[in-house]
Amino acid sequence: MDLLQKINENKAVIGVVGLGYVGLPLLMEFVEQGFRTIGFDIDQYKVDKLNAGESYIKHIDEGRVKAVRETNLFEASSDFGRIKEVDCILICVPTPLTKHREPDVSYISGTAETLSKNIREGQFIVLESSTYPGTTEEILKPILEKSGLKGDKDFWVAFSPEREDPNNPNFNTRTIPKVIGANTEYARQLASALYEKVIVKTVPVSSSQAAEATKLLENIFRSVNIAMVNEMKMIFDKMGIDVWEVINAASTKPFGFMPFYPGPGLGGHCIPIDPFYLTWKAREFEMNTRFIELAGEVNTSMPHWVVSKVMDALNDHEKSIKGSKILLLGAAYKKDIDDPR
Repeated sequence: MDLLQKINENKAVIGVVGLGYVGLPLLMEFVEQGFRTIGFDIDQYKVDKLNAGESYIKHIDEGRVKAVRETNLFEASSDFGRIKEVDCILICVPTPLTKHREPDVSYISGTAETLSKNIREGQFIVLESSTYPGTTEEILKPILEKSGLKGDKDFWVAFSPEREDPNNPNFNTRTIPKVIGANTEYARQLASALYEKVIVKTVPVSSSQAAEATKLLENIFRSVNIAMVNEMKMIFDKMGIDVWEVINAASTKPFGFMPFYPGPGLGGHCIPIDPFYLTWKAREFEMNTRFIELAGEVNTSMPHWVVSKVMDALNDHEKSIKGSKILLLGAAYKKDIDDPR
């Protein structure tokens, strides 16, 4: 049976590599739509917990994990030899920065190396990890071709960036539109058919590079605007003006303004990292990313500014910061989650 037909008839077997805050919710959506799935992870602890019907992520309900497990449509495995059992492989692995703020795609390349030893003809592989334009075609596909299979002939690849916002009460995996990009028409058809089974809306673009760039633009937009409002915070503080009052007042304008809020720096898995993937790639084309780099400077300076404000407050009480006891409330990067990155 043709793979496209298998997807359309819910007969395709779905494999998800990386069972974190992106991979696990995505996998559960496929199970709940009647697809047989296998979740792959190198962390045996996660595999054992999931096979026991237990959640290890605070904002993912354990009752839902248990219900998904009891369908007998899902199992977790650390045996990547079982990749041959699946038809579609969704890669949801981390993409951090090195200590020199350059892309660390070792998780992607390592996963691709493992897959190249186990893939078979007729499979569809989708990369979901945030990365720079060109990763799918320049890194993922060539490594997979070490299998002896030919990309766009024996197997197909696409890119569809994750858009998870953990514990967001208004949006979840199913209700957030999904960008999909591939460099062949058939791969785009496969991606559309696959994600339309579990996502409310798909947004096809012309290539994997365009899809990769879309994810970076989303996060660069946020990074630059966060830096702008952080700078406003510091300026208005000197002037004795309450930045929160100003933001609330500006937000009453029904057009041309979107509120962003100051904070003690950047946290999480995307905003402090993804913009610098484009900075690195742009150098290949002899381009400078001045907005991105300036935003990075402002945002990474915010913790030092907060410490200086703490020092000023202690000085007002004739205390030094050395020897003082400081209570920090909220170690996660956003409220009601257990991610401290």
